Parts: sequence; structure tokens; C-alpha cells
Amino acid sequence: MGKNLNNHKLGAGLFLLAARALVAWAGLGLAGLGLAGLALAGVGLAGAGLADGALADGEEIIFGIISTESTQNLRKNWEPLLKDLGRETGLEVKALFASDYGGIVEGMRFGKVDLAWFGNKSAIEAVDRAGGEVFLKTVDADGSGGYYSHIIANVNSPLNSVEDMLREAKNLNFGNGDPNSTSGYLVPGYYVFAARGLDPRRVFKRTVNANHEGNALSVAAGQVDVATSNNESLKRLQATAPEKRKLIKVIWTSPLIPSDPLVWRKDLEPGIKKKIRDFFLAYGKRGVAREAEILGAMGWKGFEPSDNDQLMPIRQLELFREKKGLADREKLNEDQKERLREIEKELKELETKMAQS
Repeated sequence: MGKNLNNHKLGAGLFLLAARALVAWAGLGLAGLGLAGLALAGVGLAGAGLADGALADGEEIIFGIISTESTQNLRKNWEPLLKDLGRETGLEVKALFASDYGGIVEGMRFGKVDLAWFGNKSAIEAVDRAGGEVFLKTVDADGSGGYYSHIIANVNSPLNSVEDMLREAKNLNFGNGDPNSTSGYLVPGYYVFAARGLDPRRVFKRTVNANHEGNALSVAAGQVDVATSNNESLKRLQATAPEKRKLIKVIWTSPLIPSDPLVWRKDLEPGIKKKIRDFFLAYGKRGVAREAEILGAMGWKGFEPSDNDQLMPIRQLELFREKKGLADREKLNEDQKERLREIEKELKELETKMAQS
């Protein structure tokens, strides 16, 4: 496998203000996931298999795709784009799907994923633990630089607001997102629950975790009463299963979340990086109707340069959550006290960097 294989000004005000008000809630345990849940697809360009050095010139790349919905739907959306990537760059492109977000992070960590589409929260894991680097971000179909998290309910439900939901929570089944999801877990976890001093695992009758599509379909079918989702996923559901989308209503919307980043391994060969970057920056911007159609099916209009600074608002939410969790303990051991000092230092560094960006 090809092992040799930046500029976003952050609209972080809402996230920073919210983070400063953070109160304790359940920790976001990040599982050390293995590679068993990975599924490789050649997208019509290559056969299956993960053997290193499959090409003598080292120009095979593995593109990881996080599990926001079923592999079948993800493959349908991504396959045309990755075919174009392979054809225009001369690279042999394979798509790698996993049963959860952590699988793609681990794939990059162990050299089985060269670049990937992530959410901001899972991108932090890829950057911090897997040698990843943000290089692009998606641009929404309406030209905005982000997307929104939602809480959804069945259209026939009497629940019409977060207040309604929390009032009846002890009688409700709640569909939470993947623990590595920004819009399905971290953002609603803070704004809906942590900001009110609540833990969803304790306030609802039952809490389950699923990807965006799974949550939406469960709400439509009445299998859960409320669940997390986002506006991009609901747009795709409107296209793939409009009869299901009609059964869903939105009862809460978050502040704008920075759009999804593309992350590559920092050690990719510079020439390979240039081919990939040039392809994505031009895609959808040269008047080719087919490209616009492919991107439109994914809810996007193109890609823009970005870098790791895009992740700063999400890092702040994570750090404030951890800080408050430690501060709320009656007693701290020496390691915990040291971690609290480290968090304070990291937060000050982030504030300084964000003020300068």
C-alpha cells in the first residue's frame, strides 16, 4: 500500500461560549477499536485485499469512509467520486468502510487507510492518534461552511421541543449517535444534555447507539422515540427513502458545526498529496454537470482548503467536558491533578491560537 503516499478561519464563537458554560456529563469513552469491522471495496478500480506493496510504484491508496449510514448507501454515493479520483490521478483507489467511526481511525493508525472522510470529532482522533492531517473540508450544497446537528422525533409524536422531550424522558427510548460522531454525539451531548447537567444514559428509559441513518429509520419506524441526526443525513434520506423522511420531524437544531474535513496521513508522498489535493479542489468547479450531480447526491457543492485549526472549537468542547468532569470530583489523585493542570494549559493555548486566527 502507498505508505509514501491549508485555510480556514473558524466561526467558533458559539462553540467557545457554549464550552465555557459546560457542566459535567458522562465521559465520552473512546474505544480502542480493532480492524475486524472493516470492509474493503475496490470501487471498480481494484480487487479486494489489504496487502502492502500491491503496486510496485506504491501508488495504491485506501480511502476510509466513516459509517454515517449503511455501507450500501455510502458506496453508492462515494463510488463515482472515487472512480473519478482514480482516473484523473492515475492512482489505484480502494474504498474502506467500517462498522463504526473508530474503525477508520484505527485503519489509519495501523497504515491501512491513507486518507479519509471524517467528522470533526473523529478527525481529532485521527490527527492525535493516527498521524493524520486535515487538508480539505467539504462545502455544503448551499455554500455554507458547516452543517447542523438535530434531535428528531416521529411526525406523529406529541414531542415538539427539547423541553417536551426532557419532561417525558423517563418514558422515552433515545437513539444516541456513534461516540466518535460530532453531530450525532458530541454536539447534542453538550447543548441538549451537558448544558443542563444531564446524562442521557440516566434520564431516558433506554438509550441505544447507532449511525445517523439507523437513528432516522428507527424514529420513522417508532422503534425509538427521539434520536440524534443532522441536516445532511436527513437530506440524503429524503433522496433515498422519501417515505421514511416524511415520518420524521426536527425538534432541535444546533449552532453551525464546521463542515466535514478530509484527512490524510502526514507521511504520504508529496507528489501523491498534490494529485489528490488538486483533484478535490477542482472537482465540481469546472462546469461538468456529472460532477455537480455526484456532489449533490452527497449534499455538497465542492471542497475548500483547510487544516488542523478547523478542529479547535471541537477540541475546546472536549477539553471543557474533561475539565468539568475532574473538577466535580470530591477528591483527585496526583495524576488527576496533573491532568487538570495540563487541560488548563491546553485551553489557554487554544484560546490564544483562536484569537490569532
